[in-house]
Amino acid sequence: MTPGNRAAGDPGDPPAAPASLADRYCDLVDRLNSRVGRLWALAIFGVTFAVIYEVVARGVFGRATLWSNETTIYLSAVAYLIGGGYALAHRRHVRIDLVYDLLSPGARALLDCFTFLFFLLYIGALIWVGTTMGWTSFQQGEGTGTPWNPPIWPVKFAIPIAAALLLLQGVANLLRDLGLARSQSRVA
Repeated sequence: MTPGNRAAGDPGDPPAAPASLADRYCDLVDRLNSRVGRLWALAIFGVTFAVIYEVVARGVFGRATLWSNETTIYLSAVAYLIGGGYALAHRRHVRIDLVYDLLSPGARALLDCFTFLFFLLYIGALIWVGTTMGWTSFQQGEGTGTPWNPPIWPVKFAIPIAAALLLLQGVANLLRDLGLARSQSRVA
């Protein structure tokens, strides 16, 4: 084989540079958020099943369920919350690129650091308030007050968990934006 069509990993290839600690952190966080996001995306199948079951039970048999509506709301809420880290890992959150792209790389880095402070305040509040709400709900055995009355604390605890995943991903993205880690994720 000639050097131009040699397979990757051939003995003649130069050794790959070892991944830095920042690269390994970013890859780990990307992998975590991607896997958790994909796992919770499957909850939409549960939502679909609950809706179809309710429609058939009510429309065909004239017997509505007690659990379908709240199951749909719970699963959708948690999938939405947990999906935030996945969206941030894949750079799917809204950003005003029109203005951002006009800035020099140095100005972008300054803007990233400045806006990251607001991100930290927001995430810190979500973690603090969400944990407090979840723990209080758990201690009180809080339910929804409906005839089915499922516990509400699992959904409330999803708030600080989702915020922690967002925080980890936000740090990873900032490391990349500042050039302290590889700009591209190795996680699909």
